[in-house]
Amino acid sequence: MTRLDANDAKRLPLTTDRAVQRRVAELLQGAIRRQWWTLYLDEDDVQLPLIMPMAGYPDRPDEPCGDEGTAAQLLANRLADIVDEVGAAQLIFAWERPGDAESTPADREWARELSEACRAVGLAVRAQLIVHDHGVRWFAPDDYA
Repeated sequence: MTRLDANDAKRLPLTTDRAVQRRVAELLQGAIRRQWWTLYLDEDDVQLPLIMPMAGYPDRPDEPCGDEGTAAQLLANRLADIVDEVGAAQLIFAWERPGDAESTPADREWARELSEACRAVGLAVRAQLIVHDHGVRWFAPDDYA
């Protein structure tokens, strides 16, 4: 498989759900461990040359995190800082975890809570996907509403 480089990514905006899923599948081909990835898009749906993994996040998004509220709120606040710094307009979350394609209660809880926390700080979440043992699955908003 040919890897997509940053210059090619700039010429291929992610204007459809299918394009988003293909891009995440190209970048993250399957699950290795429990971690969460963030991709950043500009106002024209072009992926910015930044992709961030985060391993070791809490088991529950409602875990207290000091003065910043919950774990999900803390992460949303940090993402808001990054979005401002890089000039992103939208975020894509890819939830990597070993297992099959079906979402788990924990997957749905994190997707819901982080989405709500992002909305509260004015961040637009373009998509959420699950990276599992056999590829990438679209995480429809109804899955975690």
